[in-house]
Amino acid sequence: MVIDKIKKVNNFKEDGDIRKNKQASDMLIGKWIKCDNCKEILYKDEVHNNFSVCPNCNKHFRLSARRRINQIIDDGTFKEMATKLKTKDPLHFEGYIKKLETLKEKTKIEEAVTVGEGKINGKNVIIAVMDGNFLMGSMGSVVGEKITIAIEEATKKRLPLIIFCVSGGARMQEGIISLMQMAKTSAALAKHNEEGLLYISVLTDPTTGGVTASFALLADIILAEPNALIGFAGPRVIEQTIKQKLPQGFQKSEFLLEHGFIDKIVERKDLKENLYKLISLHDI
Repeated sequence: MVIDKIKKVNNFKEDGDIRKNKQASDMLIGKWIKCDNCKEILYKDEVHNNFSVCPNCNKHFRLSARRRINQIIDDGTFKEMATKLKTKDPLHFEGYIKKLETLKEKTKIEEAVTVGEGKINGKNVIIAVMDGNFLMGSMGSVVGEKITIAIEEATKKRLPLIIFCVSGGARMQEGIISLMQMAKTSAALAKHNEEGLLYISVLTDPTTGGVTASFALLADIILAEPNALIGFAGPRVIEQTIKQKLPQGFQKSEFLLEHGFIDKIVERKDLKENLYKLISLHDI
């Protein structure tokens, strides 16, 4: 058992020392994580080498934009775009800018989405990858602008567009300006579609709110990872509104596939190859 491995690691210190120093104990298990689905304790490197998927129960852990790009885009081909955009504070929301600066320092990223051009098995694509580590992937003015830039670049260069979605919705600290990003991204996608170009959306856990209500569901092909939460409002809010009990698994990707809401569920290890095949078929 994995627990036995941890105990062996801990044996190099006396039990009394470990009990007295919880911080030392935490340091000892710093290379281990606990799956919140199956409750198994896992070695971090083993999980990372398995595409950040639990080898025990197949739970897909949330990914940073950096790891996602490394998994999908060919090595050395990614060229990031729109790197100089800075978030403003239009409502003078108390503590907003300070919180952004703290997040930038902690996550080493500038915003909740990374966009750029790269290759998938040699095929050129424009890709946008949202990152839940930054304000839960919430969509503010910069997120909307970066995604719009990516869409317009794909249209100009006549390239396939891929957007990986993970979001808690619109960013409340920017009020109506955050909601305007829904219309802006949708308008850009309409022009991309008019040119007969391919747009693939990949929904990951969770994809909710204004992102779901705009570019996430406007794709030609909508893929999703297993067991991803996908919806607009949360299940509890919906139940309170309609005064009815929701079906089991409501808003999970498997339920949505069964009801025709998405096109296919793809495991993370197969995503790159599936995207390549879809892009190749569109080229024919």
